[in-house]
Amino acid sequence: MQVWFAEHPLISYIVIFVLIAYVYNKVFRARQKMPLLKEILLYILMALGSGMLLIFQIDKLPIIQCLLVAVALMLMVRIRYFVEERQKKKAKAEPKTH
Repeated sequence: MQVWFAEHPLISYIVIFVLIAYVYNKVFRARQKMPLLKEILLYILMALGSGMLLIFQIDKLPIIQCLLVAVALMLMVRIRYFVEERQKKKAKAEPKTH
């Protein structure tokens, strides 16, 4: 897999950028909306950072795999929150018997 990504740098770059944008939007994004120019600047900087990470990926560091692990962990946390919320709703719906 590492060799395939090294042989296809455009696909690797796109995957890295998409994963970085996803992680940013789900974890680091502020609650309020940023002005449009700041938003554009942020994505330009993420694109430049993705280029640097692409160099590391081509140089045989597992950047894409690490980002995929980060996204998988984020998914696990979301599933956990979903299950906990369902359990809380279920506990509130059940009548208390003493």
